[in-house]
Amino acid sequence: MPRTLTVSDSVVVARAPLAVYEQVSSVWRMGEWSPENLGARVRGGQRAAETGMVFDGRNRRGAFGWTTRCTVVAADPGERFAFAVRAIGLRTPRLRGPIATWEYRFEAVPEGTRVTETWTDDRTRWPDPVANAFDRIATRGHTFAVFQARNIATTLRNLKAALERQQEQ
Repeated sequence: MPRTLTVSDSVVVARAPLAVYEQVSSVWRMGEWSPENLGARVRGGQRAAETGMVFDGRNRRGAFGWTTRCTVVAADPGERFAFAVRAIGLRTPRLRGPIATWEYRFEAVPEGTRVTETWTDDRTRWPDPVANAFDRIATRGHTFAVFQARNIATTLRNLKAALERQQEQ
């Protein structure tokens, strides 16, 4: 069965696009919303996102933890933020290669900002049966597309709740 290489979802957040972008592009904060990511360490210290910026993301799924090395590929304030995952490892990302790209788009709507989160599977050289088998082991029975669709929905729901709560304060 051919695999799904891209999944996305959207939510409307009652905040301006630039305000939402600033939160999402602060990659060390992603752990506040993601069900799997624990945050990130930006190489060279925390700063505003820029194309080419490299960071290591810390992740956990159940008892299993790992680190990814990511490079920002788009940093357009208030419009688009994206990064490519290009290495993975337990504590240090040593296994290199195209893994995934994560993208966030920010669109002004009357209620605030429509945030669209997209995950793209960059393991295009993997044969579909091999990728599907690996995915089902890594996610306890799901393909990464199904698994990431659930993660995206959770992240967006948590992001909306957190940012709208900030707005009220």
